[in-house]
Amino acid sequence: MSRTPIFASLLLLCSTPVLASEATDTAEPSLYERSQQWFAQLLEDLGADGGFDPDKGIDWSVMPGPFYTPEKSLGIGVSTVGLYLPDRNDTVSQPSSITINGFGSINGSLGIGVESRTFLKEDKYRLFIDAELQDAPDVFYGIGMENGRRAANLVDFELTEYRFKPQAMMRVLPSTYIGAGFDLVGTKAREVETESPQPRAQGNEGAQFPEKSFSAGPSIHLVHDSRDFILNPSTGMLLQADVVFYDEAFGSDSNYQKVSLNYSDYLALESIPGILAWQLTGEFNHGDVPWDQMATLGGATRLRGYEQGRYRDKQMTLAQVEYRQPLRGRHGMVYWAGVGTLADKVSELGDDKWLHTLGVGYRFEIKQRVNLRLDMGFGNGESGFYFAVNEAF
Repeated sequence: MSRTPIFASLLLLCSTPVLASEATDTAEPSLYERSQQWFAQLLEDLGADGGFDPDKGIDWSVMPGPFYTPEKSLGIGVSTVGLYLPDRNDTVSQPSSITINGFGSINGSLGIGVESRTFLKEDKYRLFIDAELQDAPDVFYGIGMENGRRAANLVDFELTEYRFKPQAMMRVLPSTYIGAGFDLVGTKAREVETESPQPRAQGNEGAQFPEKSFSAGPSIHLVHDSRDFILNPSTGMLLQADVVFYDEAFGSDSNYQKVSLNYSDYLALESIPGILAWQLTGEFNHGDVPWDQMATLGGATRLRGYEQGRYRDKQMTLAQVEYRQPLRGRHGMVYWAGVGTLADKVSELGDDKWLHTLGVGYRFEIKQRVNLRLDMGFGNGESGFYFAVNEAF
């Protein structure tokens, strides 16, 4: 966890300008100046120049860095982002992007995720594709908030998971889109181990999940999106409703429906520099929901600081707020707070105690308005250190 300030210091070193008065034509460069020049050249070689050049076709940047999360332990991640313009004459659409996040950690976690965001015909059409493949340790504490709080419920296992989720949308009103897509996800659990000999809570007498699970079905989407740049908004809002119909007719192991609602807003502050961002989101499942597709809290986007997979149930709601503070040059900081809860029924949301999180993060602009993020989140007795590209929301 102490690697965060070290990494930030190196980035600060490389982007601090050398004043002309600090050196002469005949003076030998100091160790500080040589270190600065070396690291600046390294960032340029990696494509992390803080700009965007559409003449390159896809303008790539590659950034490696450390991370620590409760579920994956200590590891190394590599985040790659490419910006491009499908049509150089299109002055309305924001730059399209491809983001690739790969990771490996000391507990054997391996994985890669790809996010593609393409904007076409002056943003009249949008094509989004998410794909993921990972093999990593996971945890199961049972279903519900109470089971998640009981350490005796812990079941460790290795999880292989793959997912493919394409979406196509068309603008029907200013900043408003309708669309359709498909969601396909498969999981396989193995090497299931019970860590604690203590009695388990009722409803969690063992690993209550099948070895394999497969879900597939079509989706529909209604989106109002006035954000100026979806990878790192400074103004605008997102109102989004997604419904997925997982059905045996498409090969799914069970029939169920997932409704996801999201409201995110972004305000550029005037009295103090920075951006205030907040989000209200919920996930609501109905039907025969498999254990691996229940709503969860924790991980790199939903209540950072909690172990991903520890808290799961059919219904979920959370709220989080961030202050994004610009610093000198390409540097910035983020401070956030959030709360969330789960339940079996929508009417029961909030009956259990809410989970809380606080955190701080460092930002470095590797491409124009594209940030590398290093986040440290603190939950109730848990914490996590996250390395990724793009904001949590």
